[in-house]
Amino acid sequence: MEHHDHASACLRHRPDGEPLIMAAVLLTLPPVRWVCPNCPVEAVTPGNTPNRFHECRGLAGITAPMVPAGSRSRVRSVVRQDYVAGEIVQYDGWGRPIMSVITERPDGSNDVAVLAPTAVMRVAM
Repeated sequence: MEHHDHASACLRHRPDGEPLIMAAVLLTLPPVRWVCPNCPVEAVTPGNTPNRFHECRGLAGITAPMVPAGSRSRVRSVVRQDYVAGEIVQYDGWGRPIMSVITERPDGSNDVAVLAPTAVMRVAM
């Protein structure tokens, strides 16, 4: 069985006999510019940031997602339609109970952030 040196077998050489030095190139994603379709807030994040949220003045202070600039997406809050009976719910700046925040894209896809109420229970001992 023939034995060979693994390190020298893996070392590559240029045509002139000099060792070939390999350089790694790190690819960085371009930054993403985020905008809010309901207020003037803008942000720029590194290219690998999945999403961005803010307290939206256009939606009366509800925490809402920002969308990539130029995406023509729509963001809206949905007022809770049923009775608030002792649950802890999120209200907007106008005092309306908000049930969800919906992001609608021109291609028909959407995201929904549901603001579920918190139940309250009293325990007597």
